[in-house]
Amino acid sequence: MNLHTKAVHAGERRKAAAQTPVTTPIYTAASYSCDSMEQLDRIFGREEEGYCYARYDNPTNAALEAQVNALENGHGALACASGMVALQMALATALMDRRKSIVAADALYGASVGLLMNVFEPSGVSVRFAGVCDLDGLRAAVREARPGCILMEAISNPLLRVGQIDRIAEIAREAGAALIVDSTFATPLLLRPLELGAHFSVHSLTKFLSGHGDVLGGVVISDAEHYEALRRLSRTIGPVLGPFESYLAMRGIKTFPLRMERQCANARLVADWLAAHGRVERVYFTGDPAHPDAAAIRRLFPPGLFGAMVSFEVRGAGKPEIFRFMDALKTIVRATSLGDVHSMMLYPAMSSHRELSPKHRERMGIRDNLVRLSVGIEAPEDIIGDLEQALG
Repeated sequence: MNLHTKAVHAGERRKAAAQTPVTTPIYTAASYSCDSMEQLDRIFGREEEGYCYARYDNPTNAALEAQVNALENGHGALACASGMVALQMALATALMDRRKSIVAADALYGASVGLLMNVFEPSGVSVRFAGVCDLDGLRAAVREARPGCILMEAISNPLLRVGQIDRIAEIAREAGAALIVDSTFATPLLLRPLELGAHFSVHSLTKFLSGHGDVLGGVVISDAEHYEALRRLSRTIGPVLGPFESYLAMRGIKTFPLRMERQCANARLVADWLAAHGRVERVYFTGDPAHPDAAAIRRLFPPGLFGAMVSFEVRGAGKPEIFRFMDALKTIVRATSLGDVHSMMLYPAMSSHRELSPKHRERMGIRDNLVRLSVGIEAPEDIIGDLEQALG
């Protein structure tokens, strides 16, 4: 065989050894060869399990999908290139054979609002916002809008409201609508939406699941009713996550429950400290006994676990004062994300909800003195110490 030919083919497409690697390899192949055309035909036709083209399936991605699906107790999962793509895939799948109408929670991540208003609505999908924590009001909105799906967040961004997913799932099913829950803030440690009756659970893999700030990705977990439609749509659109990112996400998820338990414990200490500080006007935390959704939280959350997000308002502050406060932080990272091992602070009016008008933010309760803190795994006294010196 010619050297040039050897350079192209030698070492490739070797059969796997009898031994199993202890971590899933990174499969970068764009396509796959089979022993025969008959076998390839069966794989393309989904009559036989296997791989043929990376837009359809990839072994590294499949391992990640199985991992997250097991955490959520779903029927199947789809790993996507970002959390927003994962949300778009869930919405598109839910509306495939239903009325093109969405009832969405009136408290959502800013980009999710943008997806609804700038992508789905111009495409002919009607969008209505309603308070999902008011079940009577939600029922009325669903009766009027007759939606194909209902969209909510398990813990809302950034004011941390908690809707009763199981009750909302009943409303959705009575209306023939699919329920989609963005469970990024809650993670499978706190809530598993499909167990509560949701049809789809969506996560930004970038956040708590991967947890180290080195992965951009998302995942949709589906029930049995919608899984084949989700995969069929994915094979056409190709929103797939790259194999390197899938590998990193899998590695991060291995320690996710340990990290999340520590972050929940830290967040509770930080929230209590903030509530007693003179410069803090109000603290938003799901572990607060006076939380407006305390009854739902007690019923749905595991004992002692309330999440790692704490939002708070700095008394008398506007944008300049918030900037000075955040610039003074030394350990807490000023960055647009959450769920990392290190604590991170974000200014919603500038970043997560920037694209919304000031009036829209005001209606959502997002004031100019509000900051959002994602509590990390550091020693809690060091997190508190940094907040104390920055607040002054």
